[in-house]
Amino acid sequence: MIEDLVTGGAGFIGSNLAARIVAERGAVRVLDDLSTGRPENLAPLGTAADLRVGCVTDPGVLAGAMRGIRRVFHLAAMVAVERTVREPVEAERVNALGTLRVLEAARAAGVERVVLASSAAVYGNDPALPKRETMRPEPVSPYGVTKLAAEHYVRFFAREHGLRGVSLRFFNVFGPRQDPRSPYAAAIPRFLDALLDGRPPEIFGDGRQTRDFCPVEDVVEACLRAASAPGVGDGEVFNIGRGEETDLLRLLDWLARGVGRSVPPRFAPPRPGDIRRSVADVSLARERLGFAPAEPLDEALARTARWYQEHRRCEA
Repeated sequence: MIEDLVTGGAGFIGSNLAARIVAERGAVRVLDDLSTGRPENLAPLGTAADLRVGCVTDPGVLAGAMRGIRRVFHLAAMVAVERTVREPVEAERVNALGTLRVLEAARAAGVERVVLASSAAVYGNDPALPKRETMRPEPVSPYGVTKLAAEHYVRFFAREHGLRGVSLRFFNVFGPRQDPRSPYAAAIPRFLDALLDGRPPEIFGDGRQTRDFCPVEDVVEACLRAASAPGVGDGEVFNIGRGEETDLLRLLDWLARGVGRSVPPRFAPPRPGDIRRSVADVSLARERLGFAPAEPLDEALARTARWYQEHRRCEA
């Protein structure tokens, strides 16, 4: 019997989470409109992944997807910051209204707990570091604004309707299945794709901007812990990262060593909505969820680089 639903489960993080759920519980249901997700990400799971194609803003689709479900992992979203700057109304529809629809459907279906994928983007450019959950959010993009609204909806449904919910503020997630060819691709898959092609990796800005890079396996672990941890579910918010600040030039150097190729980068103007520095304080997640990174960052990056190299060979 399927008891877990992953919205956005054909995407990068969602498909990794779906695979872990299948490994532990035997089956998973996925709801994805395939606007950015790929059915092939779920292909290794075979019939253990029940893929429903549809949008989280559609109440009818959601009602069907929620039947028999006990835990919802809500990852479906417009996640490209630059795109949300250009299309703020669509970002509001998908990220804020979509979350509201998911919560309404979950409440009607008797779901026990909802885990929301939020983002470090809610913090914005506040210079105070590390980012703590008690800090006042100052989002600088529609992406951050809509994720913050989604967190408030989770908290409202927990307190008003008794629908247990937790929001996880993901920092910069990386790992297998992250698409390097999307125009909104994240730094790590873009850098690896360029290095493997022998092209200059493109850096937006001066390369001194920092991020807290977190392996997708750690994020999946955090999601599962948030779905089952006792004593949480009242709309709490937790940072999910490593607590390590890494600038893009250092990141590129690590990746170049990982694939055995060094190509000087090409610098481009900063992207709209990008923040300058970011690093998480993960002590609250460690204390309340038992969350901790599984391996050193350089080892996780080297493993990811090997995955992309092997994936390239399989495609050739």
